[in-house]
Order: sequence, then structure tokens, then C-alpha cells
Amino acid sequence: MPRLNRRQFLRSSAAFAGATFAIGGTKSSGNILQNSETVRVAVAGINGRGGSHIGSLLDIPNVEIAYIVDPDKRIWPGRIKTIEEKSGKAPKAISDIREALDDKNLHCVTVATPNHWHSLITIWACQAGKDVYVEKPCSHNVREGRIAVEMARKHKCIVQHGTQSRSEGGWREVMAAIHSGQLGKLLVSRGLCYKSRPSIGFKPITDPPADVDFNLWLGPAQEQPYHANLVHYNWHWFWDFGNGDIGNQGVHQFDIARWAIKGGTLPKSVLTFGGRFGYEDQGETPNTQVSVMDFDETKMIFEVRGLPTVDYHGQKVGNVFHLEAGTIAGTKFYPKGSDKEAPLPKVDVQRGPGRSHFANFIEAVRSRKVDDLNADILEGHYSSALCHLANISYRLGGPAAFKPRAEVAGKLDVLNEALDRMDEHLVANKVDLGSTKVRVGQFLKVDAATESFVDSAEANKLLTRNYRKPFVVPDKVA
Repeated sequence: MPRLNRRQFLRSSAAFAGATFAIGGTKSSGNILQNSETVRVAVAGINGRGGSHIGSLLDIPNVEIAYIVDPDKRIWPGRIKTIEEKSGKAPKAISDIREALDDKNLHCVTVATPNHWHSLITIWACQAGKDVYVEKPCSHNVREGRIAVEMARKHKCIVQHGTQSRSEGGWREVMAAIHSGQLGKLLVSRGLCYKSRPSIGFKPITDPPADVDFNLWLGPAQEQPYHANLVHYNWHWFWDFGNGDIGNQGVHQFDIARWAIKGGTLPKSVLTFGGRFGYEDQGETPNTQVSVMDFDETKMIFEVRGLPTVDYHGQKVGNVFHLEAGTIAGTKFYPKGSDKEAPLPKVDVQRGPGRSHFANFIEAVRSRKVDDLNADILEGHYSSALCHLANISYRLGGPAAFKPRAEVAGKLDVLNEALDRMDEHLVANKVDLGSTKVRVGQFLKVDAATESFVDSAEANKLLTRNYRKPFVVPDKVA
């Protein structure tokens, strides 16, 4: 395929918006790199989590941060200084990732932008022959996550997902014990995201700061006015850009909860309850959610709490596994009927090379072996999709009284128990359940093979989005 220069690429991305397009480029990541060779990286999104990307990469030998990419120029000087002081070489600071992708000597891109950019940068990078480390969630919606997986496979790119627990030995020991069957069947796999999220208030519409390219920041999202609750961080709580805490911190716990279900991909059904309680502000996503998913003999429960709360089995941001032989809370096992910790069954544990999640990615970049990755993009896609399915159920629901809710919740004890605890949590935060409505989501059946909903056209519409040209995720991989 002939290689396009930057001007040709910009024209082609606009011309083919809404269709399948490819960025021509030398496969800079196509050859096995020796340990002594330098891996050149562009870090896209350098505020917040992007700073952690920079710090982790600087700790890995023979890795050069060649570019930092962010539409907010106010962040550039501090990041340039950090990189230059530690590595002795300043990166090139740019606003548009496409400029870096045109560099045939660039090997990788790491993505720490807002969620709505994650898949598109991954897709563009794979088309340009670059490997990718993409933060969680790897997608803003289900469909673009699948396209990212297919692009990675088509272009033979190494794509790591930012769910670091898969590189941690303790979690691998837990999973090996559960999968061994020595603790009996996994009855309930529970994820918890109890993380304080106070009100963000209301910010007025203003002109963007002079040093922020707000058009680039918006990217795939529809054009809309600027306000200070978007740049930075609070974009998480707006549907056009983020996915709420279930799709923020929650992706880590969703990934662990799904990992425990051997062979688990997507569920047979999903149902979500919740709301934004305790204050009124500009945010759109719920700060309280309970979702239930059906994985045949295992039920998955996911709970989000943004208001002050007590823990559950010693966990606030964590996981609890209910097995026939007892309960695993975090990485500690408690046999059935006992409150004393006991050792987990000993099972051989394997993980990919590298002493950290980023090091594991770089090792796979060098080896060109997808199997070396601890968190391949396919695993990231499935775990991110769980967040999206829960949110789709929520968004298609409507307000209802907190009780009675038996008609929707049915006789599923594990769901009703979680909902009862949600009620107690809200009452403890002085939420009047008598005068407040809870959003009861739609019960949706899922076809895991096609990654779509059964008999729900309105739910299937939310599996993707309307993209703004030229920032368009292709409909399919040609």
C-alpha cells in the first residue's frame, strides 16, 4: 500500500468519513525489535492518566517518548520538562494525533484521552501500522470496540488494554483457583465501584481557553458549546464523552468480575437500576447503579456508589466472588460458614513477560506475539462492552417508585439483596425514597455472538453513535 503524506491523509480522512478508510503507512511495528533497539512512542492525552503513562514509559529501558499529543497546549510545558529531565531528550508536542501517525519511525501510541477518542485513535493507529496501549474503556460504545479489535487483527498490531489487574500475580492466583473448580461453582461474580463523586455544580457556557483546540477535543462527538466541566476530568459524567463511573473506575472491576467466569464474554441479558442522587448538578450519568447480568449458572452483579458509603465484605472498589465452597473478597478466601481467612487452592499461574503492565506491552511490541499480552484488546473490548450494556439498559428505562419493584426485579434474590442495600445506602445519605424516583432500566436480552440485542431496535441504536466528520469510526473493516 502506498504511503500517504500528512496532507493526503487529512484529505482522505475527511473524504472517507462515514465509510471504511485506511491510512497508508510503513509497518514501523512489523519487525521484531531487539532489546537494545529503541521503541519510539507517542502519548495521546497527557493530562491526568496521561502523566502516569509518561512516568511508566520513562522507567522502561530503550523507550523514547517521541511525541506528546494534546489539544490543550497549557499542559505541554510541564510534560516536556519531565520527559527531558529524565530522558535527556524533549518530545515533540502536537495537538493532532494524525501528525504523529504520519511518522514512519514511530512504533507505538498510548491513549489516555477522554473515552470518546479511545477507539478512533486505536483504529487510526492500527491502520498506520502502530501498536497501541489504550486506556480503559477501550471504547465509548460496543460497536467501535469491535472495530478496534478487527483493525488490530487485520493490521497485525499489538494492542494492550489498560486493565492492569491482569498483570498482577495476586489476581491471577485468584482466577486460577476459581477456574480450577476446587471451590465449586461460581454462583455470583460481583464488582464494586464505591468511589466518592461529589457534585460538579454548574459551569456556564463560555468561549474555550485560547490554548485549547476544542474542535479537536470534541473529535467524534457532535459539535456543542464549551463549559469548564468538560476540560478536564468531569467529562466522565456526560454521555457524549464518558460512560459514568461504571465505565471509568468500574471497568477494572468489571474486567475482574468477567475474568472469573471461565470463557465468559457477553451475558444473556442485562438489567440496571439507578439514578443521580443526593444533589443536582450538570452531570448526566448516574452516581448510583445496580446492574445484573446472566451468564448461565453465574450471575454477575455490579454496584456503583458515588455518595459516602460503608463497604461490602471489606471492599469498596473491588470484587467479591460467591462460590459453593465460600467467598473470595478481594484476594482473600473465607470458607462457607467461617469468618476466618483460609488459603486459596494452589494452582500454577502464568502471565506474560515484563514486570509491569506497560513493560508487558513493550515486551509484546518487541516479540510481535499477541499471546505475550496480559490484557489483549479483545479482553478489553468484552469488559468495556459490559459497561455499555448496563448503561444502555439504564438509559432506556424510566422513573419509578423505589418499591414495589418485584415485577421488574423478579425473584432473583441476589438482585433484590443488592437493591435493598442500595436503598439503605441512599437513606443513610438522606435521600427521601418516598419523594424520589429510581430509574428502572429495560430488561434486555443479548445475543453474545452478534454483540447485539434481541428484539430491541432502540437498544441496538445505542450500540454505536453518530460520528462527526472527519472523526468517523468506519462501519466495517474492509
